[in-house]
Amino acid sequence: MRTRKRQRLLLVTVALALLGAATALVLSALDENIAFFAGPAELVEGEAAPGKRLRLGGLVVHGTVTHGADGEVRFQLTDETAAIDVRYVGVLPDLFREGQGIVAVGSLTPAGVFEADEVLAKHDEGYMPPEVSEALERAGRLNHAAPAGEGS
Repeated sequence: MRTRKRQRLLLVTVALALLGAATALVLSALDENIAFFAGPAELVEGEAAPGKRLRLGGLVVHGTVTHGADGEVRFQLTDETAAIDVRYVGVLPDLFREGQGIVAVGSLTPAGVFEADEVLAKHDEGYMPPEVSEALERAGRLNHAAPAGEGS
């Protein structure tokens, strides 16, 4: 016959084991779905492993957008320090165009091409995704013009 103390200890042990298993499952699911941000320079420098899901932000390089068969689109993204080839199959957002700041979600292939499964562009003409802005700023390429009416 078990004592009350043993039953309580067994119950606490089982509860902690279940909590640990649930936590491990949640963290595993999060790790698979989290996409870290990188700029083209970081990918070119090898800071992201091929196959790891991430968000790539930058400006679409003028003259690099080509449309292939079966909805394939190839273009280059730059942070004005480095450029990387991007391949995407699907319908691009209406606001996608050369010179536009975009974010592509996908992974880097061993050949060094970014395979995007999602391309995001924003509405406003002057808008730049925060990640793109930060990447350009880190590269020293973002010009901060003072808004009209400000300054000395």
